[in-house]
Amino acid sequence: MNQLPFIPNQIYKRSSIHDQYGGNRQSGICPTSKFPYIFIFSGSGGKQHGYKDQWENDKVFSYTGEGQSGDMEFTRGNLALREHLNEGRRVFLFQYVKSGYVKFISELEFFDTGFFETHDTTGKERLGIKFFFKKAGSHLYIKPEQLDEPQAVAESQKALKIIMPNVTERKGLVTSRVGQGAYRKSIMHRWEYQCAITNFNDPRILIASHIIPWKDSSDEQRLDVDNGILLSPTYDALFDKHLISFEDSGKIILSDEIESKAYNQIGVSGTEKIRDLSLGNRNYLEKHRERFAS
Repeated sequence: MNQLPFIPNQIYKRSSIHDQYGGNRQSGICPTSKFPYIFIFSGSGGKQHGYKDQWENDKVFSYTGEGQSGDMEFTRGNLALREHLNEGRRVFLFQYVKSGYVKFISELEFFDTGFFETHDTTGKERLGIKFFFKKAGSHLYIKPEQLDEPQAVAESQKALKIIMPNVTERKGLVTSRVGQGAYRKSIMHRWEYQCAITNFNDPRILIASHIIPWKDSSDEQRLDVDNGILLSPTYDALFDKHLISFEDSGKIILSDEIESKAYNQIGVSGTEKIRDLSLGNRNYLEKHRERFAS
């Protein structure tokens, strides 16, 4: 692995980085002409443009593409990021700590991309690009194509060819497939490609299940990874119909609407426990339990 030109967790003055290496001093994605580097900068200020960046797990970081208005496209900085491995460029992630100062986090490598539904600077609905990077030198045992839902493969192929859906297509695709493609991938990474209950790990079967359903969620909740759990089909079906829920401890709760014998017939014992719940998961599950009990 090549030597890092920056020290992890070290704080740098952003202008000093550009003085030495070049690159646009204002953009979030900054290819340089002096070196084969691309700098990406992440901070809370991007929220107004519909950006949301985060670590999905300890190896995978998701980063929103550039473009403040209209659908994002694979041009300029977005294209440079997608093609950086082919072009021999290295990507370095910095996090803002205060105005003008950034902390170096890690070198990253492109892994995958997906579309998601978000808003632009004016608040208008649009399609955004979500990049999924892995830490340089790390290994993921899953392949990018395994993260797609089977019915979403055609749309995923369109995305790779940089063909955006037209207005007619978007009416049906934004919320059903294209607009949730990046969200499913985020959930897959968050739960490390396993059912949160059984550890079943065939991605062709696993379902990224919203805790508060898509139709009942706000725009922010629809994109919130804490509002999702990766489940195998039986548990997803029961959870979606509020026939099971989970305590804050993760222990399963069974509805009285189904007899114990029937649960056993479909392989649900009542002793299951969901693993690794975040505080955000628990907050959403509280709302799920309210409907479960009603």
